[in-house]
Amino acid sequence: MLAELSAQILFYAALLLSALTVFILAWIGVKKADSFWGDYETVFMDSATVNLQDMFLFVDPKRLFLLNALALVIVPLIALMLTGDWLIALLVFVAVMTFPFNFYKSMRKKRLRRLEQQLPEVLVMVSGSLSSGASLNMALESMLKEQPAPIAQEFMLFMREQRIGVDFDVSLRNMERRIPLQDFLMFTAAMRISREVGGNLGEVLTTLAETLRRKATMEGKIESLTAQGRMQGIVMAGLPILLGVLLFFMEPVAMAKLFTTTIGWGVLGVIIAMEVVGYIFIRKITSIDV
Repeated sequence: MLAELSAQILFYAALLLSALTVFILAWIGVKKADSFWGDYETVFMDSATVNLQDMFLFVDPKRLFLLNALALVIVPLIALMLTGDWLIALLVFVAVMTFPFNFYKSMRKKRLRRLEQQLPEVLVMVSGSLSSGASLNMALESMLKEQPAPIAQEFMLFMREQRIGVDFDVSLRNMERRIPLQDFLMFTAAMRISREVGGNLGEVLTTLAETLRRKATMEGKIESLTAQGRMQGIVMAGLPILLGVLLFFMEPVAMAKLFTTTIGWGVLGVIIAMEVVGYIFIRKITSIDV
């Protein structure tokens, strides 16, 4: 009788200890999840605010965060319902979480590329106005009427800062922060030097515009010559994936071992690592900085 009572006490004690352990782990998990979600919201809001303002897109970051949070719930659930695989749903969740940051980066890259393309024409227009006797502010005002966004947006903000009394050098530094292009930094350096020590700014801008046009022509030639190499990189990276998909449909039993065994997961890890490294090397070879 005493032995049975002791066994029951030990059983209930172990059960209580297990429940307490589960509760503590759940509490820690909830606290960590809450901390992670708070950090993610802060990073998301800060990134959205800075990137959208720099690109002159006036959208409420809070609304974007709510849409992103909704997508983080709905899209992985749809993926889980369609595939029935928790791993795929987790990968979709990570993809949705990182999508806004990659989207901002892509939009910013396209905007800077467009600014770089507009810059030689802007330099020619400003140089022409200066040669005809106009002041720098008048030349910039005239350029604003002719040029489309995004270059017009940047210089319009620069001119507004000048009208409200912001120091010329401070306005230039603000614009340099928004447009971190080496070509644009040469333009702002020429304006700064001309304002401080004088000189023929129109002639300097004409020479700079011609240099940038030659550079753009050289970059276009290099891009066309390396296009075949970039396409080879894409084909070489995609070919093993395509063959794997075909083999999975042709021999599903044999290929299933890649996803259900430890050795298979190890082989997949090596394949993915080699694919990524090979593609990076090909991109590095075909990326030539002028």
